[in-house]
Amino acid sequence: MAMIEINRVSMRFNMAKEKHESLKEYFVAMAKGKLQFEEFYALKDVSLQVEKGDFYGLVGLNGSGKSTLLKIISGVFKPTAGSVQVNGTIAPLIELGAGFDMDLTARENIYLNGTVLGLTPKYIDERFDEIVAFSELQDFMDVPLKNYSSGMVARIGFAIATITKPDVLIADEILSVGDFLFQKKCEERMQQLMSGGTTVILVSHSIEQIERMCNKVCWLSHGRVVMDGPAEEVCREYRKSDGNL
Repeated sequence: MAMIEINRVSMRFNMAKEKHESLKEYFVAMAKGKLQFEEFYALKDVSLQVEKGDFYGLVGLNGSGKSTLLKIISGVFKPTAGSVQVNGTIAPLIELGAGFDMDLTARENIYLNGTVLGLTPKYIDERFDEIVAFSELQDFMDVPLKNYSSGMVARIGFAIATITKPDVLIADEILSVGDFLFQKKCEERMQQLMSGGTTVILVSHSIEQIERMCNKVCWLSHGRVVMDGPAEEVCREYRKSDGNL
């Protein structure tokens, strides 16, 4: 069963050709009709299919379109062309701190972020201690998130997103900011979710982590699919090219 079907997806952004020193200059140019834009395609004609239970990896150099594709799958962006169909609930971890208010405490943010993910306050109440225990931040629950390190924010975000047993879990470099032991703990949690039927999509610059965890991999370069298939084969070719094409 296909959990995610991506059919000929393209994503175009309009980038300003000229640099404006202030918002005033920008709006004056806009009012005079002198703003000039250059089209940039972050994704071009991408087609993929992710099956139920896949541990699916995305690899590619910075700017290859990985994060843009995840945001389209998650519904953050609407593609310029093509279509995406997701069959099930999604727990996206695609941007560190997304869905958090950094001025609020960790305790308050668990409820805030949980609500953003569609959890009810009652459900969060029931699972609160489990979320805190997984994050290992029991002593910092009443500290504002703005005083947290990026690794601590990642702990809270991962603990909330994976408490629900989603149909699809999306993780974009979220583990790269954690320490080694917590990365291992997160990997074990993702494996548990997958054994329970969750489909996982992982973006990582660690090709070793992709090889270790994923059964299928897609290699993106300049917004296009270079290769899509078994993890061992795709990672081998990716290594040979150093990610360049």
